[in-house]
Amino acid sequence: MPIYAYKCTECGHEMDVMHKIDDAAPTDCPACGRPALAKQLSAAGFQLKGSGYYATDFKNGGAKPAEAPSPACGTGACPACAG
Repeated sequence: MPIYAYKCTECGHEMDVMHKIDDAAPTDCPACGRPALAKQLSAAGFQLKGSGYYATDFKNGGAKPAEAPSPACGTGACPACAG
C-alpha cells in the first residue's frame, strides 16, 4: 500500500497515512479536528535493483568515457578538431 503525506491547511499539522489507492482520503485533522487535510506532493520511494537497469548496466555501455585528443578541445583552439 502506498504512503501518502497530508498537511492541515488550518493548523499546519503534517502526517503520513498508509491506505489503498481507492480508499477515501482522510479529511479531518487529528490535531485541530477541522476538515482541512490536503494531500502533499512527495517523491516516490523506490529503488531499482539487479541487472538490466540503466543506472547499473547501460549508462555508459561498460566502456570508459573517451578522452579528448587535446586539452584545448571544446575551446575552439584544438588542433585535432580543426577542419
